[in-house]
Amino acid sequence: MGTEASTAEHTGGNAESPPEYRVPPPDEVTAGWWDATRERRLVVQRCLDCAHLQHYPRALCTACGKTSLEFTDVSGRGRIDTYSVTHRAPRPDLTPPYVVARVRLAEGPVLLTNIVDCPLDRLACDLPVVLAWRPLPDGRALPVFRPDPDA
Repeated sequence: MGTEASTAEHTGGNAESPPEYRVPPPDEVTAGWWDATRERRLVVQRCLDCAHLQHYPRALCTACGKTSLEFTDVSGRGRIDTYSVTHRAPRPDLTPPYVVARVRLAEGPVLLTNIVDCPLDRLACDLPVVLAWRPLPDGRALPVFRPDPDA
């Protein structure tokens, strides 16, 4: 592929036209997180004992080990911590190229997610990103991120 083609290439799809994602059903630990996605709210867990913020949802605080956790809203702003561009999809329903990234939220926790609506030549560690949502057929949604237009 020549330079012109790769410069014009974008990350796989956009937030509104997703492939079919296989996601687990909610359980007693993740139900609050999934419920928030139905309302398009991004939440992380906050420990009521030590105020530690964490994501993905767990039964215990990863800082102090206590079980007094609640979900709290976060801004949906962050920066790409690291990323990988997938050019060869593991399944036929995933259209390459797509980007898997670790996004460090402004509040501190890290999400493993996708970057959408971004030319591949614009991708970089520390790129400011904002939350977008990829809808799922059952009303839940997956948080994905796109470049922050205000940065």
